[in-house]
Amino acid sequence: MSVRSATIDNGELLKCTPLHPHFAARAEGIDLRKPLTEAQKQAVKAAMDEYAVVVFPGQMMSDEEQAAFAEQFGEIEETPTLVDQSRRRIANMKINDISNLGPDGQIWGADDRRRMYNLGNLLWHSDSSFKPTPAYWSMLQARVIPPIGGETEFIDTRVAWDHLPEELKDEVRDLTVYHSLIYSREQMGFDAFSPEEIERCKPVAQRMVRLHQESGRLALYLSAHIGAIEGWPRPEAMALIRHLTEFATQRQFVYQHHWAVGDLVIWDNRCTMHRGTRFDDKKHPRDMRRVTLEDSAPTLEQAI
Repeated sequence: MSVRSATIDNGELLKCTPLHPHFAARAEGIDLRKPLTEAQKQAVKAAMDEYAVVVFPGQMMSDEEQAAFAEQFGEIEETPTLVDQSRRRIANMKINDISNLGPDGQIWGADDRRRMYNLGNLLWHSDSSFKPTPAYWSMLQARVIPPIGGETEFIDTRVAWDHLPEELKDEVRDLTVYHSLIYSREQMGFDAFSPEEIERCKPVAQRMVRLHQESGRLALYLSAHIGAIEGWPRPEAMALIRHLTEFATQRQFVYQHHWAVGDLVIWDNRCTMHRGTRFDDKKHPRDMRRVTLEDSAPTLEQAI
């Protein structure tokens, strides 16, 4: 990919510099803390449709500014399905708290239930794939970062589909799979869900392969939240999911983002997966805040 620029109506320039041979770009030229013009919104949208993961450096936003920016592109998801919602640190319910901090600002204890649950973020996943209508874009901002570790890795599942052998494409194209938070957390050995949380985490059906309408490309819809394939014995289903995930996350397909304070990274959950990487979360604070937009419809209702 080469440097691409989109001219916008007030004379500014949205400059997109590719960060990886297949996807992902760094975008500069717009202050996202201010309301965007229609042309600016279209420039951001075009960058997202092409690159799937776009890094906007130097965008230090308040919670309210981050939510206001997101709402220019769609509907913000309702309260996230997480454990211990009664112990939320952030009052604004539009903001997902991706941190290791309690309401008192202190780092969680080593055996804190929230810490055990959040270790699931180290698995490759797509945000909210466990909801009947899953996520569209996620927008994650770095407020405090550890001195080492804590990167986020991304892959574009359109790229994975493009490289998939034809016989495997034929095998998976029409499959329906089931997603749940229970499935991803059980991979980490976490099973400390309350009856109410289990009720909220009933498996939901999603397509295995989706059409990314804006680019016209097909994408594997993979996530650690997958725990079953319709009509398949579960061991056979999980063997296929593991194979597809390993194929899609080969190192040559991965972009690793090294965070700087003030970075806002946006990704398209319809055609990407991501995961956090380890850091010493018992010693160093990491304060990240995410706003997630809801997609337009359940995947089974979308054309392919």
